Amino acid sequence: MINEKSYALGANRSCIRDLFEYGCQRAAIVGRENVYDYSLGNPSIPSPKEVNETIRQILSDTDSLAVHGYTSAVGDFSMRKAIADDLNDRFGAGAAPEDLFIMGGAAPELVAVFRALAIPGGELLAVAPYFPEYKPFAEEAGLIFKVVPPDVPAFQIKLDAVEAMLTPSTQAIILNSPNNPSGVIYTREVLTELSALLQRKSQEFGHPIYIISDEPYRELAYGVEVPFLPLIYPNTIVCYSYSKSLSLPGERIGYIYVPKAAADSSLVYAAVAGAARACGHVCAPSLWQKVIARCTHLRPDLAAYDANRKALYEGLTSFGYEMANPDGAFYLFIKAPGGDANAFSEKAKQKDLLLVPGDGFGCPGYFRICYCVSPEMIRKSLPVFKALIEE
Repeated sequence: MINEKSYALGANRSCIRDLFEYGCQRAAIVGRENVYDYSLGNPSIPSPKEVNETIRQILSDTDSLAVHGYTSAVGDFSMRKAIADDLNDRFGAGAAPEDLFIMGGAAPELVAVFRALAIPGGELLAVAPYFPEYKPFAEEAGLIFKVVPPDVPAFQIKLDAVEAMLTPSTQAIILNSPNNPSGVIYTREVLTELSALLQRKSQEFGHPIYIISDEPYRELAYGVEVPFLPLIYPNTIVCYSYSKSLSLPGERIGYIYVPKAAADSSLVYAAVAGAARACGHVCAPSLWQKVIARCTHLRPDLAAYDANRKALYEGLTSFGYEMANPDGAFYLFIKAPGGDANAFSEKAKQKDLLLVPGDGFGCPGYFRICYCVSPEMIRKSLPVFKALIEE
């Protein structure tokens, strides 16, 4: 006997991961240089050199037990203080160490927050396009997952659609900006209007509606402001990961920030802690907590991503492809020629060009490409993109 829901999730792999595995198989046959794999958002710029230097210092200067022993369940105080100081220096956030819960990456953070807010019949709104794992995370937590239709072609937020979908059962709306998969950054104007709407509806319903701000790409912006949401809407819970900003996706380290200004903040924080405990997501890796405590001030060098972004955007639009102009992250979300993204992706696979259909992101008819790749791959793949749209 097994759990059928868990079996279904395990047996039906992510389309993104399937494409990545297919690319590995094709690389073994035709050579890695002949597979144009745009499937997986795996950072291609190196971590700042200070990160590796910090690791070496910690391992050489600190006794083994202090490096590898348990920390506090909610995270080492030095890391939480360093993060709070960084948020205060950059945004004037008013954060304190006790507002932060350290976890092993954004995925368990989202799971914990979803579980903390999952009352019977509670609803979570996600703005399409959205990261596909939101749906299983939310439904497994016990939330009803509802999708706000995409605002095409700009991929901002359809505020009238949000208002129409809000009900007394709405617990939260999850936002991801810069956005995966569109690369769009939600503007301050749109977020301010959303804040006013949620404040009005919270008062009408008699309970707070939270924004869950999923922020692994916060530092990946190309000359455009990424507004700090807790300063626009106090009832915001932040889930942050250093995977993209410091090119550490395999190390799984990040934090949840529950601002004191958020409604029932102490209750929410305790519920997050309880959900993390129930899932076994406490006491994040101690070495990486010590590393981040010394590296919160570091920012990525985005020159390589920016060059890739411009090369692909200019090249693809010149061929006739349509997409929103991406101001952040390292994705392009492109309208599929012919309208069927799955069919277009299959045609591309025949040419060893791997593109992710947008159905899983709640946006059929579009496909995603990740441009955290080598410039050489972009140069070689552009003629393939041109041939496909001409076909």
